[in-house]
Amino acid sequence: MAEQLTIVEVSPRDGLQNEKTLLTTGAKVDLIEQLIGAGARRIEAVSFVHPKMVPAMADAEAVMEAIPRRDDVSYIGLVLNPRGWTRAKAAGVDEINVVACASETFSEKNQNSTIEGIISDSEEVLAAAKAEGVPATLTITVAFGCPFEGEVDPDVVIDLARRGAAAGATEIAIGDTIGVGVPTQVTHLIDGIRREVGDGVGLRAHFHNTRNTGFANAAAALGVGVRVLDSSAGGIGGCPFAPRATGNIATEDLLYLAHRMGYETGMDIDALFPVASFLAGQLEHDTPALVSKAGNFPGSLGK
Repeated sequence: MAEQLTIVEVSPRDGLQNEKTLLTTGAKVDLIEQLIGAGARRIEAVSFVHPKMVPAMADAEAVMEAIPRRDDVSYIGLVLNPRGWTRAKAAGVDEINVVACASETFSEKNQNSTIEGIISDSEEVLAAAKAEGVPATLTITVAFGCPFEGEVDPDVVIDLARRGAAAGATEIAIGDTIGVGVPTQVTHLIDGIRREVGDGVGLRAHFHNTRNTGFANAAAALGVGVRVLDSSAGGIGGCPFAPRATGNIATEDLLYLAHRMGYETGMDIDALFPVASFLAGQLEHDTPALVSKAGNFPGSLGK
């Protein structure tokens, strides 16, 4: 029997937040509906941040009000602080994604705070979500390297994971925010975090393909037992606060890799091809994904 891999589809949030073209609420809802049609069941739909910080996410409540509610689809909202948690709770998200930064400079640039300030806010939000029975992920950003400070100490990442788990996180995610990680780092961090938090907390990974290592890192994460991976339809996305940050690993490319390796995802690669075209039309530029250009294999041979 094939092993199950869960894909967290992040194009409606992390995919769109760094785009120059701002999609309408209706277009975002259309995107989410297409993703559900392709089999996505965990979708990072919105971000509850200040509109001045990320204008592309200013309509979070309107999106949450308009998207279809289904028992088999879980909508995730990004939350940075207690104020964001209050908004997310009122909007009715199914789960939240809380962020901690592993470098001081990035903490300042991204959230105008310190590592300690951000993890303290995260601990408060995680505890509140636990009390409400809302599943919560702690994502540790710049876990593999910082655009301002360079190398990041793995022990800092592991300690943040420990604190998140202790505060009530149901899942710990490591994020390669600027796409500098390599497979050996993935293995080292995952092993270190698992030893620290135990098997009772889920592990998840978020990779960018900025330096063409994202899919190698995804394979490495699979190799050490991670069974939840983030990806973005079309490969769009990037962090607005990281210089030259480019896209997330593309969902259709990750599905091709995973399916050929024997994993079951519940998603349909071919159904994602129109999503890539839709995004290209909305954003007025091509998307980085490759499988949507080359076609599936072997089903696309001769086409």
